[in-house]
Amino acid sequence: MRERRWVSILGLIASTAGWATAHGQAFSEAKSALVDYSNATIAPAESCQAIGLYQSPQLREIHSVHIAASPSAPSFCRVTGTLAPEIAFEIALPDRWNGRFYMIGNGGLAGESLEDRLRVAQRDAALQNGFAFAQTNTGHDARHEPSGTFVLSNPQKAIDYAYRAVNLTAVTAKAVTQRHYRTPIARSYWNSCSNGGRQGLIEAQRYPGDFDGILVNSPWVSQTGFTIGALWNQRALDAAPLTAAKLALLARYVMARCDAVDGLQDGLIDDPRNCRFNARTDVPACAAGVDDDSCLTAAQSDAIMKIYGGPVSKGKPIFPGFMPGSEAVIPARGSGPEQSGWINLIVPATDARKAADFNLAEGVMRYLVFSPPRPEYDYRTFDFDRDISLLASWSRKVDATNANLSAFRRRRGKLLMTYGWADTVLQPMAGVEYYEQALSRNGPRTPDFFRLFMVPGMGHCGGGLGTDRFDAMTALIDWVEKGRAPDVIRASRVVGEREVRSRPLCPYPEVARYSGHGSIDEAVNFSCVRPKPLS
Repeated sequence: MRERRWVSILGLIASTAGWATAHGQAFSEAKSALVDYSNATIAPAESCQAIGLYQSPQLREIHSVHIAASPSAPSFCRVTGTLAPEIAFEIALPDRWNGRFYMIGNGGLAGESLEDRLRVAQRDAALQNGFAFAQTNTGHDARHEPSGTFVLSNPQKAIDYAYRAVNLTAVTAKAVTQRHYRTPIARSYWNSCSNGGRQGLIEAQRYPGDFDGILVNSPWVSQTGFTIGALWNQRALDAAPLTAAKLALLARYVMARCDAVDGLQDGLIDDPRNCRFNARTDVPACAAGVDDDSCLTAAQSDAIMKIYGGPVSKGKPIFPGFMPGSEAVIPARGSGPEQSGWINLIVPATDARKAADFNLAEGVMRYLVFSPPRPEYDYRTFDFDRDISLLASWSRKVDATNANLSAFRRRRGKLLMTYGWADTVLQPMAGVEYYEQALSRNGPRTPDFFRLFMVPGMGHCGGGLGTDRFDAMTALIDWVEKGRAPDVIRASRVVGEREVRSRPLCPYPEVARYSGHGSIDEAVNFSCVRPKPLS
């Protein structure tokens, strides 16, 4: 039971931990938008009960019930059902519709309850602004089939999780929506983070007709690359365990060396790639036979540099590591403790709780990489020089690494990606490298339809030391419907109920630079500029 509880927490890493930022700020700038998307005037053309008569080849069951207005949402028709074989879905159709469709994705290995309170909050926010809404569990219930065990009951569920369920749900939900209002959908939007970001990229790559605007926050671009990286990190820390106090020590020395590299000492590392940090020489080394919290042993320094460097195969790096600054100690919010961004990494693999990244990666290896699954697979047997190819087949199904977005571009779709430089769940350079590959593949006009915004100091889908609250969704809607590409997105950091800092987020590769006048905590005193090339 203890293991199942932790796996269920894992499933929420991407869908709920960062909700207050990646999802909760959606529509917060509605009043200043170019598009009055909250103007909802379209009434249903049929009763809610009539939706129960809808049929399609993949539909196993469908139910509908009218929900009265509440303080959190207007009155709407709630439609639930199942698509073959076991894809649960929800469609929410407001009594006054704005003509648009909005869908969210899933965290981790998915399988969340459609009634999860933070998923319901996302639904209600969409309904408040007049959107038709949809979501899916991708074909399994993680409460009963945790981690990757869902494939044991039906191998098809792996395909549904990888890409099929989102597309089938979107197609079904859009058909139900148009039938209910007898009106074509004007625009369709996707908004999600982490695995939901992977799903959004998969949609742009595999099903470019599903959405007009796709917002992907901290996307899990390469699930298989991440898996190899998590095994790499666990093996490094198995050999040289770290304590919370040693992480705090590391964080202090990283910030002292790298904070002012961008010309401004503000508690943030603007672009960690400019940080030349070496734990072997820049942190006090323990004397022979000493291992206390004031220093790092040689083995601990080596482990830290492996985490920064990422996995290596046959002498060559094969996937990015975490960035300097991601290990920062985050001040307590509310009643929570101060802790390093890497605090989760140091959980031993033998602990029943396990580190979140490692636990997720182990589930991928045991149940999704191998066919048939190998539930007893021991991560310690993985050979980084020999075994990388083991993940190739699953990679072709699940990874969102195809940089050819020509079909999505041709249909005038818009793709907006955000990523925190201090992410400690996924590796931000995976997002940067994907964007740079897209630039190379799709040409110099790529920013006309695809833009990336990096967020200094932000963790996974939110959190961290950076300005992690921003409404990229409204920026995307203005881009899709009015043609105004986002040149800047205002972001803020909120402690309690008070905004303590604001900054502009800039389209990559631009960065925010201080004017030299006024408060460094006010966005108006910064502008977006192209940085000097990395040396």
